[in-house]
Amino acid sequence: MSRKSKALEFANETYEISVTGRNVQVTDAMKDYAIEKISKIEKFSDRIMDVNVTMDIQKLEHRIDIVLKVNDIKITSHAASTDMYSSVDMAVDKIMKRLRRYKTRIVDHQAKGVKSIDMKVNVFQPHRGDDVEDVNDAIREENLNQLVNSYKPHLVISQETRPLKNLSLDEAIMKMELSGDQFLIYRSEEDRKLKVMYRKNDQNYGVIEIET
Repeated sequence: MSRKSKALEFANETYEISVTGRNVQVTDAMKDYAIEKISKIEKFSDRIMDVNVTMDIQKLEHRIDIVLKVNDIKITSHAASTDMYSSVDMAVDKIMKRLRRYKTRIVDHQAKGVKSIDMKVNVFQPHRGDDVEDVNDAIREENLNQLVNSYKPHLVISQETRPLKNLSLDEAIMKMELSGDQFLIYRSEEDRKLKVMYRKNDQNYGVIEIET
């Protein structure tokens, strides 16, 4: 089967796959190659919801970002090289290794039916164009209270709803490793407390207990 035929066959699956470019025009050959490689990823039957692929070129760096959603689990992979096709190979290889590592846990996680509640999230707009030196000069010229009153608070530009999951420690670590996110808010199944897991500079994980 040709690469084009393979890509068309995969594009007709029940879930969606999108290939987009940032700072690069994605050719049919690049798109077909990415779809063909992604089609080799183990599909976990009907659990995959969608796959998003982003190609980007910055000078000599050809970068690819893959986000694969398996129900409520987000699995990400990033790779960069001097050749986009090589970057695709490396990114897909990373996802397949992660899936093999956590295959049993993912299946158990989905079978358990993780409960969640919705969290309200305010999205703030930062101050634009504030110059640090100007602010320092203002501080030296005015007292702190006058300076604080002269600045408007950050604006809430939108509100979002995010799920708050009930997770075990192992499930929380799995989600962090698969998604590559910097933090995760969840309710611990072990003690029912609200916690924040975050990624440290040494790539280990810290856990903040919000409720004591």
